[in-house]
Amino acid sequence: MMDATTIAVLSGSMITGLGGASLAALKGWNGWLELKKMELTQALGDRGLPPATGRIEIAALRERVRKLEAIAAGIDI
Repeated sequence: MMDATTIAVLSGSMITGLGGASLAALKGWNGWLELKKMELTQALGDRGLPPATGRIEIAALRERVRKLEAIAAGIDI
């Protein structure tokens, strides 16, 4: 059987190793998240705002859908 000091030393070294591995994994995860944030920021920076014609078309489609829903519900506009 192992004595108490051997068990304590093994337990302490295992906890220290697990803590070090967890810290390394956390740093890697944070680095990966920062990379994805930079990629998203760069992708959005390249595109910018959509052209105004696209927004006008969407507004017109929304208006048509609203009118069709009113007709389906039997409401006279």
